[in-house]
Amino acid sequence: MSKKLNIGLFGFGVVGQGLYDISLSRNLNLEFKKIAIKDPAKKRTLPDNLFTTDKWEILKDPEINTIIELINDADAAYEIVSYALQNGKNVVSANKKMIAEHLDELVAFQKEHGTSLLYEGAVCGSIPIIRNLEEYYDNELLYAVSGIFNGSSNFILSKVFNENQSYNDALKEAQDLGFAETDPTLDVGGYDAKYKVAIAAAHAYGLFIDPAKIMNIGIQNLQLSDLQYAREKGQKIKLVPVAKKQNDSEVSIYVLPKLVKKEDFLFNVENEYNGVSVQAAFADQQFFFGKGAGGHPTGAAVFSDVSALRYDYRYEYKKTLIEKKVQFNNEEILQVYLRFNEEGFVNKLPFIDIIESFSSKDYHYVIGDIKLADIAAAKDLILNDGAFIADTGNYKA
Repeated sequence: MSKKLNIGLFGFGVVGQGLYDISLSRNLNLEFKKIAIKDPAKKRTLPDNLFTTDKWEILKDPEINTIIELINDADAAYEIVSYALQNGKNVVSANKKMIAEHLDELVAFQKEHGTSLLYEGAVCGSIPIIRNLEEYYDNELLYAVSGIFNGSSNFILSKVFNENQSYNDALKEAQDLGFAETDPTLDVGGYDAKYKVAIAAAHAYGLFIDPAKIMNIGIQNLQLSDLQYAREKGQKIKLVPVAKKQNDSEVSIYVLPKLVKKEDFLFNVENEYNGVSVQAAFADQQFFFGKGAGGHPTGAAVFSDVSALRYDYRYEYKKTLIEKKVQFNNEEILQVYLRFNEEGFVNKLPFIDIIESFSSKDYHYVIGDIKLADIAAAKDLILNDGAFIADTGNYKA
């Protein structure tokens, strides 16, 4: 029999309202006791006495046994979530930055205090990838988890590639629709995807990795010449985070644009949709597809976690329990496309091999092999030149 959840909700934005709408359509044993907000003057459809600006009114209420955290501030979210877990309250969160940066601490709090933190909505919106990594693939050998984890950047790339919009016009449309923030760096710079793939790696490989160690280069330097190159090859450009086993003991994790071939599942993932590819030893390749943004899609993932808490569900982090642990390693050799503006710029990067090169008065590009660690070391050089780098998908051993 399910237990009653008395809920304290932090944040009543797009996802919070979507979650509340979904909860009204379901006859479950739960009640929203209080909702914490920042702006008490903002007009809302619910009674005023349901809202508060005092977080402690929720956190110290002994009747509230469940916290749902849906705010943007990662530091404030950590304070809320860590306090709740250490004081007997279960938590559902969708704050990928906070979770990725503090996951090892949050897992320790759960073990020590017998509480549960669930966060399906933090990774790829409505796609149930965390629960599947945790449950379905718990005894599976996973070779790679990758995909399109950020709906904002994918929306921009879809508009640019399919409708010939300029990058700036596509970005503005994404902002107008609420898919991208006023400062879009988190999305187009690959930071959002980095936090998400760090969380996925914990469940896929039992590896808790500081996201600061994960190399991320986004799509902010995309130019028409890059689109022309992809079109000539019959490919599309997508921003793809990757967590991939190099051998029995090492995993590489990174975020880069990728030249996606037609036979790749990701080729047809457009607009704000996400797609996650799992390559496994026994199940082979499987693909998850769904909306990665929006109030109701993300709210549905949050609601699934809330429902699971009625039966005291918690992640077991099963891959962390295996005897042979894996380590993070960024020594993988990638084949990349590098378009650059400054003549001779390519000589600043330690390419192992140059397979193809092109030069004109307007721009230059090379296709070559280079270590992931060397790309990471040259990240600022690449971005400052206005260069664009993409994984060709032709992997090296």
